[in-house]
Amino acid sequence: MRPHADRARIAGAAPTLVALMLGVPLASVALAQADVAPVSALTVPSVDAIAPPPAPASTLAAGLTAAPSPLVAQAIAYEHGEGVPKDPARAAALYCEAARAGDADALFNLGWMYANGRGIARDYDVAASLFARAAAAGHGQAQKVLPLFRAGQGALPDCLRDGPATVAGVPYDIVRAEIDPFGDLPPYKKAIADVVNKVAPAYGIEPRLALAVIAVESNFDHMARSQKDARGLMQLIPETALRFKVRNAYDIRDNVRGGLSYLRWLLAYYRGEVRLAAAAYNAGEGAVDRYGGVPPYAETRDYVNRVLALFRNERHPYDPSVVDPSPVVGSAPRR
Repeated sequence: MRPHADRARIAGAAPTLVALMLGVPLASVALAQADVAPVSALTVPSVDAIAPPPAPASTLAAGLTAAPSPLVAQAIAYEHGEGVPKDPARAAALYCEAARAGDADALFNLGWMYANGRGIARDYDVAASLFARAAAAGHGQAQKVLPLFRAGQGALPDCLRDGPATVAGVPYDIVRAEIDPFGDLPPYKKAIADVVNKVAPAYGIEPRLALAVIAVESNFDHMARSQKDARGLMQLIPETALRFKVRNAYDIRDNVRGGLSYLRWLLAYYRGEVRLAAAAYNAGEGAVDRYGGVPPYAETRDYVNRVLALFRNERHPYDPSVVDPSPVVGSAPRR
């Protein structure tokens, strides 16, 4: 990373002004300002004081896309520790790879990491350049933030310069191959993963897919309960719990068995197509069949991308004897 001698200034903007531009509640800024020195005393006010809290990828996209790409979804998970151990360096590497392909969400999120010094060296010039690229691609939040930064004069992170994409000198394809989102879980999550690893094969489910669903559904919180009354690790609604004979949705083993049973059924119904099975797990098989593929719901599309980012496979073995195939298999507009 290139050290910066001349930090960009957020041009005379108080945190309150920036918060209004980004849509951050003013109460949050008031609390943050208690730990921030006056603007006049700093080269640049702390971006952490005005940064919005970790948000779902669909919020970060600011309306540019209905849901982030699988690569960006995985980066967001590592940046914020959503279902996987927090790893800013991995997040930056994944953002950078997506940014090389012109992904505006990746450019903006990577710029925000550089602006905050979030796990990587703070560099306002690089942040400004990344925001400029994202804004040029139509990213709404980048367009709001960019006027607050002085032009970055083309400064870019190493991974976006000419030449092979690397992180710390290691090619990105090797970095990605080495990433195991469930390889270094904290003890309470590892205990749940151990149950899944032991039970999932009996249902014909690869443990990694079950863990991906658990990470996205509940972030390993076995007492989670949603506004729609979905409960436990795999967020089973009462109808689904009854359908698969789950007595106590808050019991780890009982919930996992019910969720695995449902995944087994969905994978058979959609003939091993993980994208469709994941969409149905979130929105119901009725919605998937009705739309002939992944429904056009932002929440469902975000959900599918996050599951695929963690599982990293579009196909999964299935048992065709479980259920007849869905009418959409073979003809669905998958994306």
